[in-house]
Amino acid sequence: MTIKSIKGRIALVTGASSGLGVDFARELARRGADLILVARRKERLEELAASLTKDHGVTVTVMAMDLTAPEAPRALFEATTAGEARVDILVNNAGFGIFGQFTDIPWERQAAMMQLDIVTLTHLTRLFVGPMVARREGAILQVASIAGYQPAPGYATYGAAKAFVLSFGEALNYELRGTGVNCTVVSPGVTATEFLQVAGQDKGWFHRMTMMDSPTVARLGIEAMLTGKASTVTGWVNKVSTFSARLMPRTVATAVSGMVMKAD
Repeated sequence: MTIKSIKGRIALVTGASSGLGVDFARELARRGADLILVARRKERLEELAASLTKDHGVTVTVMAMDLTAPEAPRALFEATTAGEARVDILVNNAGFGIFGQFTDIPWERQAAMMQLDIVTLTHLTRLFVGPMVARREGAILQVASIAGYQPAPGYATYGAAKAFVLSFGEALNYELRGTGVNCTVVSPGVTATEFLQVAGQDKGWFHRMTMMDSPTVARLGIEAMLTGKASTVTGWVNKVSTFSARLMPRTVATAVSGMVMKAD
């Protein structure tokens, strides 16, 4: 079975200080979930927590933590599951992208991105899914990207990281059949967040044409998780583009991806 109602459940959201993380938290709070918010920027988390408690009457715990640190996932797990504490829903949202030629991007920045987008996500999943299976109830939402559906020139390592998240999440959901736990992957396209600014990319025609608002993307992701879907792509334009990529030879899909990601 999947979690149909999240009222009174405890949901942990990583990367909750900005963008989709904020809107995942708002959507969960609107539905009555108590929250654990995790990110590096404590002041932003505290502001969001106060707003959610005031607007929805939910309990919100704030944990300022750098999830790129290798020891962070276990520290977070132990801090949030001590004693009788539990996490019913895990939203693995923390992550960032880097735009540019692979040979021009400093290795240290790429390594930090892959640590957060792949290793931390996988480690957190491994830690939290065990207790969920033991209780025979729980849900995990993995945040991927439409960049994971084909090679992504300009986002070579980021696209590959999100391809991992997509494949891993769908495979895990299959393995979890009959356990009462589901793992859903949401793959947004261009979303109105700080992503492009952090990635170092200017908006191009494709970004302006396809950009979705963050609250809508968050709502669609939570709805997919609650219905037990293995994965979902948000927005009809993004659905068409990811489906079309599967029909193209990979060399053509790569060239098209590289072309549309260029700024004007």
